[in-house]
Amino acid sequence: MSRRPRRARAVKAAGRPNRLPIIPLGILACVLLAVAWALWSFDGPGLVAVRGRSSEVVLAPGVGLPGIAHALRRAGVIRSELGFIVAAQLTGAARHLKAGDYEIRSGEPLAGVLDAIRRGAVVRRFVTIPEGVTSKVAADILRRADFLSGEVTAPPEGRLLPETYEVGRGEERAAVMERMMRARDSLLATLWRGRRPGLPYQTAEQAVILASVVEKETAKPAERPRIAAVFVNRLETGMRLESDPTVIYGLTGGEPLGHGLRVSELASPTRYNTYLAAGLPPTPIGNPGRASLAAALRPAPTDDLYFVADGMGGHVFAALFEAHQKNVARWRAIEQARRVR
Repeated sequence: MSRRPRRARAVKAAGRPNRLPIIPLGILACVLLAVAWALWSFDGPGLVAVRGRSSEVVLAPGVGLPGIAHALRRAGVIRSELGFIVAAQLTGAARHLKAGDYEIRSGEPLAGVLDAIRRGAVVRRFVTIPEGVTSKVAADILRRADFLSGEVTAPPEGRLLPETYEVGRGEERAAVMERMMRARDSLLATLWRGRRPGLPYQTAEQAVILASVVEKETAKPAERPRIAAVFVNRLETGMRLESDPTVIYGLTGGEPLGHGLRVSELASPTRYNTYLAAGLPPTPIGNPGRASLAAALRPAPTDDLYFVADGMGGHVFAALFEAHQKNVARWRAIEQARRVR
């Protein structure tokens, strides 16, 4: 049998050229168009915001590059999802895009959009609970924060830590309130462990009650340890606290009284009237801040039993009643002089 045909086939097979994969012209055209579009729009003017000076877009964690592109186009930030994807891949930004809440200014070029998301230049939102406010007021502050969601109820008085909290858009109001309560618990536990020995409190919650009174008595952080010392000394000697803010809380539940405390109101028989009732009020009269909590657990080393306004936004202190009477007379003279003016 002849072997020539086999050699011929072998030669033919060895000489067959390799073929490149054929890319459909439609796909190639789309890719080239997307590249051209991305290059053209990369530094050119972006879309004008539908409302206001910026467009808001939330990029959820784990959505991936196509999901980011879709969210941006739906928010009116970019013209083309494919163009954004191509630009992100070509610039290397695709591997570094960060989730979060963004405000993209009107007309921002694609280059600026990519840069903002690569840097994680998210919108930071904050809620501030002022020191000393009641839990009802704190809950109202959360309700007015329109970037939060869900319902919230006011916790018991003194259960949250007044501070500024960073929150996410759409975060549940109840979850934010829970964070505030956990922050108070954590701080209180630390302060309680480091408290001064021999304080007249049986529990940490009693310290919170006194701290809430201290918070309302002075706006000066430097005075709080000394104010706390006055009340601690009074508790230890069996004296009544005689604190005006406790009387007001008993009358209004923490709402502004609207006028100076009257003599008839000082005789009001509420549980919070520390002119009539001995010891601490039954509950806090607000939510004390860090300085007041620290002062209640580390009061100043002083024998003071009295304080009165000094006419300059602070107070003057005394250990003896006779000295206190002189300080009161001085304060009344200041008040009288102001009325004459």
